[in-house]
Amino acid sequence: MKGTFERREERTVPRAWRSPRTLPRGGAIPVGLAMLLLVYLAMPLLALVWRGVNRGTAHAFNDPLVHAALWLTFKTTALVVAIAVVLGTPLAIILARQEFRGKALVEGLVELPIALPPVIAGVGLLMAFGRRGIFGPILEEFGIALPFTTAAVVLAQLFVSVPFYVRAATLGFRAVPRELEEAAAVDGASSWAIFRHVTMPLALPGILSGALLCGTRAASEFGATLMFAGNLSGRTQTLTLAVMTAMETDVWRALALAVLLLLIAVGVVVGARSLVSGRDALI
Repeated sequence: MKGTFERREERTVPRAWRSPRTLPRGGAIPVGLAMLLLVYLAMPLLALVWRGVNRGTAHAFNDPLVHAALWLTFKTTALVVAIAVVLGTPLAIILARQEFRGKALVEGLVELPIALPPVIAGVGLLMAFGRRGIFGPILEEFGIALPFTTAAVVLAQLFVSVPFYVRAATLGFRAVPRELEEAAAVDGASSWAIFRHVTMPLALPGILSGALLCGTRAASEFGATLMFAGNLSGRTQTLTLAVMTAMETDVWRALALAVLLLLIAVGVVVGARSLVSGRDALI
């Protein structure tokens, strides 16, 4: 009876859907639409590389302003990633492992900067930490002025990029099988030993993937940085801000910076995908 039922159930499933490698009839239409979207996504990138690979762009890489923007972006991005790992990892563990009242509100607060326009984020930072902001007078009493400083760049980048780290790290910790941790506890391992030797190694691909995504989002930040930190060369001018400035005076310098950012983004995407593949292999 069981075998007959299974054979009847199998016959009710359309043959075109039995294999995940096949498409139903008329599959050429979704394939064509998908290809259209892929071509659209590829065209600006190919155009950027095509126009960017020339002597003028190569010469622009020797510009001191390009070096200054690159160095500032590297410093602020590295600091942002470090802060995100230190502060975001405990939050990711809590969101992945704990159930508490208001958890949905916390998750929404973490994800809100992703949906919030960066310019609005910059205005919010200015209203909070500017000289006339809520905490501005308190900071001035300690001799601290954040707007239009390198610290403002870090704060703006951190606000818009840390959700990417928290989300990826949370997924990494959720993917760790609880059975392995319980087995280690049964063998007498302490909580710290379990976290260090079981949880962290298995969640590490998600953590590293989140760090890469956080870093590339911080390096590409524009709106919040412009509103809160300004566009001061050598002080607050990151690579993206330098592209905007260069477009007004020297298109080759803008292309050089754009190609550089594109190469960084490609490296991050490849690295993130390889880490996710490694996590899937571990699971």
